[in-house]
Amino acid sequence: MAAPILQPLKGFRDFLPADKRKRDYIRSKIIESFEHFGFEPLETPTLEYASLLLGKYGIEADKLVYQFEDNGGRHCALRYDQTVPTARVLTQYQHELPKYFRRYQIQNVFRAEKPQKGRFREFTQCDIDIFGSTSYIADAEILACVYATFKNIGFDEVLLKINDRQVLMETLKPFTQEFVDIFSIIQSIDKLDKISADGVIAELESKGLQKEQAIVALTAINNAQPNDQLQKIMHSAHVLGVPQSSMQFCATLARGLDYYTGMIFEVSVPVYTAGSLGGGGRYDNLIKQLSGIEIPAVGVGLGFNRIVEAAETLGIFSHIKLKPLVMVTLFSDEQLNYALSIASWLRSKDILVEVIPQVGDVGKQLKLASQKGAPFVIIAGQDEQRDGTVIVKNMASGQQHTIAKEKILDIIS
Repeated sequence: MAAPILQPLKGFRDFLPADKRKRDYIRSKIIESFEHFGFEPLETPTLEYASLLLGKYGIEADKLVYQFEDNGGRHCALRYDQTVPTARVLTQYQHELPKYFRRYQIQNVFRAEKPQKGRFREFTQCDIDIFGSTSYIADAEILACVYATFKNIGFDEVLLKINDRQVLMETLKPFTQEFVDIFSIIQSIDKLDKISADGVIAELESKGLQKEQAIVALTAINNAQPNDQLQKIMHSAHVLGVPQSSMQFCATLARGLDYYTGMIFEVSVPVYTAGSLGGGGRYDNLIKQLSGIEIPAVGVGLGFNRIVEAAETLGIFSHIKLKPLVMVTLFSDEQLNYALSIASWLRSKDILVEVIPQVGDVGKQLKLASQKGAPFVIIAGQDEQRDGTVIVKNMASGQQHTIAKEKILDIIS
């Protein structure tokens, strides 16, 4: 038997405790915000029948779906996104779910693409959607929830760039030709912030538009204004708590996916320049295309990994107030039960406690506590057990105090 390869598969990652705590913090703040807006949690299986997933994302995307035959001969696939499995849930449980169902889903998805910087084969998707409503109020709720989520995480500045697919369609339709359809033009416009105006014009030329037409098309979309529907959405989002300064109408925003039917938007943090941290919009026809049942929808997908990276860049984690970890040493077998009882009592007071599983050699135990960054260490020897006291050592200052065990909380707080 070949020796095991002691590293993750390419495109997959381990998260050691320090990174995992940061991710857990972001996840907790996101969930807290989602639930404040009435979104309910949903989970779907990691594995689905391959027939459910294949053919839903396009030919190129189908190549990225992890698929295999299981031991029972079933053709299975790993979850590629959360939209298609949710479409199955909406169909399967349509008589059990409320008419205006709003759900959040934070799970890992899998894509067999080439790993590169910032792109992995397993990553976390973070979605909220409102199903069953065509009202602009639902769109405004999504915007307000996203803004509140980023503020709750700790971002001081949040920018929502907003547009409407109908604005794009109506503005650019006059420039379509037999060999250049509206979606092809929109896909080029969507690259404006990546390849500049000259790059977009050149790409439209390569697709068959005359240079003059491409210039006029770009000018037209730059001069477009929000339609009545979008103005209602943005006004309602403002009433729901989104400052006007945090919403920006962006007529060139396209959100390349063809399935959007109305409002579209992206969220960014101005001082984080690596790209948007999420995006979404209204897609009233997609669920019908996937499941055959007509269910309008609006939602957003947040880039969980990018949010963690942005929070790290902006120093948000330095403001997290974690409860101090207290480590309890085991002085000797004779004082073992006394030390364990102190650990149990501290835990009952909601203190994070780690018992060092090593009896004797307090010096080595203190070294371990220092390595783990524990701010306080409890030492209880023969004298302390006799007197009902403990030694509390402050690892940062080196000071230590002998106190009654009931006074421990006064020191570590």
